[in-house]
Amino acid sequence: MRASRLLSILTILQARGRVTATELAGECEVSLRTIYRDVDALSAAGIPVYSERGSEGGYRLLDGYRTRLNGLSAKEAAALFMTGLSGPAADLGLGTAMVAAQNKLLAAMPAQFRSGAEQMRERFHLDAPAWFAQAEQPVHLPLVAEAVWEQRPLRMRYRSWKAERHRTVEPLGLVLKSGAWYLVGQVDRDARTYRISRILELAVLDRRFERPAAFDLESYWRAGTQRLEADLRRNVATIRLSPWGVRMLEAFLSPFVRAATRIESEADAAGWRTAVMPVGSVWEACVELLRFGAEVEVLEPPELRAKMAEIAVGMSTIYRR
Repeated sequence: MRASRLLSILTILQARGRVTATELAGECEVSLRTIYRDVDALSAAGIPVYSERGSEGGYRLLDGYRTRLNGLSAKEAAALFMTGLSGPAADLGLGTAMVAAQNKLLAAMPAQFRSGAEQMRERFHLDAPAWFAQAEQPVHLPLVAEAVWEQRPLRMRYRSWKAERHRTVEPLGLVLKSGAWYLVGQVDRDARTYRISRILELAVLDRRFERPAAFDLESYWRAGTQRLEADLRRNVATIRLSPWGVRMLEAFLSPFVRAATRIESEADAAGWRTAVMPVGSVWEACVELLRFGAEVEVLEPPELRAKMAEIAVGMSTIYRR
């Protein structure tokens, strides 16, 4: 365990340059005291690791020092082929490059690991879009990806759900979510999200911008999705669910709503259970709950119950004709 951790610390330092002890502890999932001991062990073994004090300090390797670490484990070698997502790579214009890189990696692997890597590619496939949905293939995606890589601003005509606007955006990153590509860009030092399929016109400007050093794409996206879920469901509804309705929760509700839904442990005489779940507007709640059919009854709020009853009467009238 310790030998593997020492190699991890060495590869992190070699890849990133300066790294703090706190960051190393987080990466290796150990305490700061353990990191201090490990760095001392690396120094004692002749690895030129030194520390820099101050707010911008941390550990780093002596400039110019490199080490060759080719000892991939069988699982690590196989995991590398799980990152080769052929569809998204092709959308970005990198399909050929990805295949070439995989072939080079396969050729460089020890013979005993090649079969495992090939099996990983043969037996696992990622299908990013949700069921009954098709992946988007935005025409401007390769150009946007190039601008992200080269840190060049974009001037675009964008169609939001409200109106069309012209924007100059400093592209910070790309996100693939449920088959749709999104651009995270900076406008007046404020990070915003744009769906690339809604870009109507695009031009890459002939200048570079300075990427914010503190910006982390994964953290921004995770916080944004959590905030969006919470904003869209500011209200709560009290409902009754049949035994079948309880089982349908997993299929019909998002992970956010399922996690926030509180279901009573005891069922009534008919086997139905009461639950409290977050919902959006009355109409949005109706759309979500109508999927349960007769397996759900709304108890509160009164306006939601009345709207569900109104819709049920209307549907009954239609089907009785």
